[in-house]
Amino acid sequence: MNILRKHLSTWLIGAAALLFGISPAWAQVSLGAAASFAVLGGTGVTLTGGSVLGDVGVFPGTAYTNTGCIVSGAVPPATDAAAAGARANFLSAYATLRLESVTCTAKPGNLAGLNLPPGVYCTDDVAKAGTLTLTGPATGVWVFLVNGAMGLTATNFSVVMAGGGLSCNVFWVPNAAATLTTSVFQGNILAGDPTLGSITVTGGTLAGRALANVAVTMTGPSLIGCEALSGPLCDCTKYHEHDKDHDKDCKDGKDDHDGKGDKDGKDCKDGKDGHK
Repeated sequence: MNILRKHLSTWLIGAAALLFGISPAWAQVSLGAAASFAVLGGTGVTLTGGSVLGDVGVFPGTAYTNTGCIVSGAVPPATDAAAAGARANFLSAYATLRLESVTCTAKPGNLAGLNLPPGVYCTDDVAKAGTLTLTGPATGVWVFLVNGAMGLTATNFSVVMAGGGLSCNVFWVPNAAATLTTSVFQGNILAGDPTLGSITVTGGTLAGRALANVAVTMTGPSLIGCEALSGPLCDCTKYHEHDKDHDKDCKDGKDDHDGKGDKDGKDCKDGKDGHK
């Protein structure tokens, strides 16, 4: 009966949105200042190997460690002031989304083989594996509320966007930690629990954001933040041999080696440093 009521509530909200132009709260998710960050930690951020395309911040802590990770964006202490407001906005969004559990559709288990339209889904802490397909328009929003002591765990888990759906319109909201291992992951991870809200990513790729109330630890993954996903992309792990500051080719399309831009104007179009 409870599951039936959840399905009915979700359907009624969707029907109201279609008939009267009313959007449910989850369809208007706002991260505020947190939207500008690819990685945001509370006590600290540790990056080892791999790459991050986007800004990295820490607040209220100050621990930032980078060992061999290519970061194409701003990092502490340059981001300290912005991180303060971003943290408040992130935690507000987390609290708002967790309230949506009263109208969610239950989808327990590892989510393998499912093809889901936009909506709010409640899942458990069973380890995610296999392939999950999210099909919907560019305006579609998916929210996954993960419940359980283990939080969000995924190993060799792939999330595929279809029908025009955007990875940055996907929100994973665990009530504990988030741990991803060699997964091809899409979406924003909001680990907002005050004591368990940490994010650990090992290998694989993440298209979206990693926002944690506690710590973020990333070892060898490739993370493309939403700010980068909204504009031209190039592979910042390969084509910065002639870039003095290692962070601007993918943002402004300019080769900073000579201060005059690249020779062919295609740094962000073809993934090549035109200076070479």
